[in-house]
Order: sequence, then C-alpha cells, then structure tokens
Amino acid sequence: MNISSGFWSFISNSVYVALAIDALWGAYCAAVVLMRVRQKRFRSEKQQNEFLDRVDASLSKGDFDTVAMECETDQRALPQLAALACANRHLEVSQIQELLVDRFQRDVLADLEHRVSWINNVIKTAPMLGLLGTVLGMMAAFAKLASSQSVKPDQLASDISFALITTAIGLAIAIPGTICVAAVNVRIRKLEDLVGAGLARLLDSVAVGQRFLPRRGK
Repeated sequence: MNISSGFWSFISNSVYVALAIDALWGAYCAAVVLMRVRQKRFRSEKQQNEFLDRVDASLSKGDFDTVAMECETDQRALPQLAALACANRHLEVSQIQELLVDRFQRDVLADLEHRVSWINNVIKTAPMLGLLGTVLGMMAAFAKLASSQSVKPDQLASDISFALITTAIGLAIAIPGTICVAAVNVRIRKLEDLVGAGLARLLDSVAVGQRFLPRRGK
C-alpha cells in the first residue's frame, strides 16, 4: 500500500479545512445566540420594571394604543409581547397568556435552541474530525513502513505530527465550545426568568385595561 505525496497532501489539507469550518461555524452560532439574547432582553430588571411602569400607567386608563405604539419598534421580547397583547386585547386573559407564551417559545426560544444545537454538534464533531486525522496520520505512517525495508524516523515525523495536531485541534475546539454552551444556556435561562416575571405583571395590567373596553354584544 503506497500513498502518493499529492494524495496525502490533499487528505491532510481536507481535514484541516474541515476543522476550520467546524470551528468557524461554532463561533458564528455562539456569536448569533449571544447577540440575539442581548437583543431580546432588558439589560437589567430595573429597566424592565421601568418599562412595565409605563405600561401600567397607560393600561390603568385603558389606553392600549399608546402601549402598542411604544412597543411597535422595540425589538426586545417583552415589548413585542406587550404589543401582541394589545392587538388581542378583546380575548380572555387566559387566551392572551397562552398566545404570548406560545409566541415567545416559537419566535425567541426556538431560534436560540436551534443555534445552541448547532454549537453542540460542533462540540461533538470536532474531536471526531481530530480522531479522523489521527487515524489517517497513522495509516500513512504504517504505509511507509510497509513499503520500505528501512524508514528513517524523520520520514514518519510529518505523519505522526499530523495525527497529533489534528487531535489537539479537535479538543481545542470542543473544550471552549463546551464552556461557551454553558455560558449561553445561563443567559437564555436568565432571559426566560426575566420575561416570565414581566409577563405575569403585563397580564395583570392587561386585565385592568380590559375593564375599559366595551362589552361584547353592546
């Protein structure tokens, strides 16, 4: 079994390229998730409470239109949900709650979880690609041993070095990726907790505002 230098160069470069693509895709998904979480949440609970105070003030007078106008251009999750609640103000509060929770799960959390699943795939595939490089490197080294009666150590060095480097690169991608996923999950849980607390207060305000709406059938 003899592997030509050109073919072996193509194989080794392919493994390096695959590892690079894997790492870049994982970094991109992590950046998108962190950006989305930052985009969808208030920076602090104090800021969220200030927003809810304004909502309370408007809805306590039944002024749904002012709330809807204020929230229309705000891309954060809670203002978008508040705008949706105002648009469906004639529904029962329980129905509004179900609608808001479903929209938050579908439009925000599902997208974030989709990106996190890709990061997890990168964490799983990177060591496997590194192991593939290890196997290929050892195959090349044994092929040289089998094709020649006397092989100098320096002739095997590049193959063994490739086998070790790809394994190291795979682990170097997976280990930070694991830490990154843990940090991302913490941020997502904080987003859920903050929005959950805000929704409870928002629904109370909607219930107060609905008292000013004309009764159905009248």
